[in-house]
Amino acid sequence: MALMATRFHETTLPSGLRIAAEVMPAAASAAVGMFVRTGTRDEPRELMGVSHFLEHMMFKGSATRRGDAVNEAFDRIGARNNAFTSHEMTAYHAHTIPEHALEALGLVADLLRPALRQEDFDQERGVILEEIAMYEDNPLWTVYERVQEAYFGGHPLGYRVLGTPDSIQALQRDSMKRYFEERYAPSNTVVVAAGNIDFDALVRRAQEETDQWKSRGVPRVYPPLASNTAKLTFQDKRATRAYMMFAWPGPDHSDPRRYAAALCAYVLGGQDGSRLYWSLIESGIAVHASTEHQGHDRSGQVIGSVVCSSDDVEQAGDIFTRECGNLRDSLTEGDLSRARSMLATAVALAGESPSGRMQRIGMRMSTVGGYKSLEDELRTIQALSLTDLRDCLDDFPPVPLVSGCVVPPS
Repeated sequence: MALMATRFHETTLPSGLRIAAEVMPAAASAAVGMFVRTGTRDEPRELMGVSHFLEHMMFKGSATRRGDAVNEAFDRIGARNNAFTSHEMTAYHAHTIPEHALEALGLVADLLRPALRQEDFDQERGVILEEIAMYEDNPLWTVYERVQEAYFGGHPLGYRVLGTPDSIQALQRDSMKRYFEERYAPSNTVVVAAGNIDFDALVRRAQEETDQWKSRGVPRVYPPLASNTAKLTFQDKRATRAYMMFAWPGPDHSDPRRYAAALCAYVLGGQDGSRLYWSLIESGIAVHASTEHQGHDRSGQVIGSVVCSSDDVEQAGDIFTRECGNLRDSLTEGDLSRARSMLATAVALAGESPSGRMQRIGMRMSTVGGYKSLEDELRTIQALSLTDLRDCLDDFPPVPLVSGCVVPPS
């Protein structure tokens, strides 16, 4: 597969800040970002949601500019900027034309030195609570959160990224400031870029922007983790049909078997043509059925979901379990070929966008730790055999350990 020519560069500053970029001279744009290796899994339970709340506070301004000036500065250079928080990381990024790339990096770096003003904190608390309420209106999301909490037990991977209404109401600005000072350090951050960009200039700008940042080690704690079992059913007046979720173990995001797990999840419940599509959607029993592999730091899982009439819950659950059990022995070369083709399309689409490449580099270096090109990753997938997929299913049997179902009130 022919993708845009790229050259990868990486260096580490004395402060511990890593800088990595895929330079694409033929690109018409450039994307920059800063990925901090901290997320919901790094929070004390009493501060659940602080990582995401802090992400919001970054856009309320720094010591040098107020919140409204942040958006004005990005608008002035025509940048498309955003941020996200997950269990593993928090990321801030911008996509613009090449001549504004270094200025965009300066703006992103300024975001990561927030003023954390009390009045901004009090105002944004209401925004976070509204966001939690919005997600709680989605029954599929609520059952997902409950399944994750049951699956991981008290482990932070089961915490809610947004937090809960109680944890957000109780959160104090000083606690957030301490969390920021402990987690947002150069050694826990990677600067990433992709597109038409001068790497040496990028390094110089990154060093200028972070020269005053305090350098310190930021450890990640790994509490013991055991996959729990549970079967949950609850009613929700906002549900108009049944929403089902399933979870079982899978490879973590550093395990080479994650590629086989991703292909197996696609064959089982990827898109049109998957096992679950023919048995549940095409048959008219369900309107949605899917599975996907989710890798975490030293843990992984496969998540399945089904949406159907509340009258068909038992039948849909039985079919889902049956398809999981039949997957290993029913795999064919045709399944493998189709899964590879879908991945090749995804790789091609990601390879055309500097923003997509930048986010891929940042997420990979914040989780796996090292770089691997799109082309090399595709070659790894193309080398997989049916034996590899079957061995993965032997190591991680597709047997749901936790299931959850939300239905309308009786």
